[in-house]
Amino acid sequence: MPPPPQPSVQDDFPPLPPPPPRSPALRVVETAFLASTAALIWILSYTPLAPFIRLFFPIPVALAVMRWDPRTGAMALVVSGLLLTVLMGPTRSILYVIPYGLLGYWCARLWQRRLSWYISVVSGAVLSALGLIFQLVLSSLLVGENLWIYVTIQLTGLTNWLLDVSLSRWGVYWVAEPWMVQVVVVGFIAFNSLIYVFTVHLVAALVMEHFRCPLPPPPKWVQFLLD
Repeated sequence: MPPPPQPSVQDDFPPLPPPPPRSPALRVVETAFLASTAALIWILSYTPLAPFIRLFFPIPVALAVMRWDPRTGAMALVVSGLLLTVLMGPTRSILYVIPYGLLGYWCARLWQRRLSWYISVVSGAVLSALGLIFQLVLSSLLVGENLWIYVTIQLTGLTNWLLDVSLSRWGVYWVAEPWMVQVVVVGFIAFNSLIYVFTVHLVAALVMEHFRCPLPPPPKWVQFLLD
């Protein structure tokens, strides 16, 4: 007499049912909801919650791309920009679209292609840094003054004062040149963008999992942070 069949792991954990069909009406509703969510998150950034809220800036647009397609993500980006234009004016609307809205769209396209985290983090950091430079240029045009030169002059003066206070007691006198300060500022912008985009990836990995839109598998050392 043959032994009774043993239950397998697949019997204990049946596969998830297929997702229900999505209608065009659901696409429109979700696009409007995600666009309004992006606008609300941007408005909340002007509150004391800004350091925490900032991590969610790219998420609504990225979620629209991951749940539907790039066209839906582009629609969510445009609608959120138009909504912010009505609520807060075109200037603040542009400051959201570039770089945060574009960052969410770009990263989601790379996630859909199942590319490595290294590619999406580095390329996203480049896009974020360029967006910050764009914001600086736009602010300079609005105030009618080159803010890059102004910031460089102020930081150079502060740096030379700190060097004079800290090194003069040992008889060392060193003067920082403006180009040195500019190199340090550019390096800080690049490092800040890299850390920001990496943190956004961590937040997106947790959020997308709840919507059955998982990101590509992270590196092993990152998986330790998510477990």
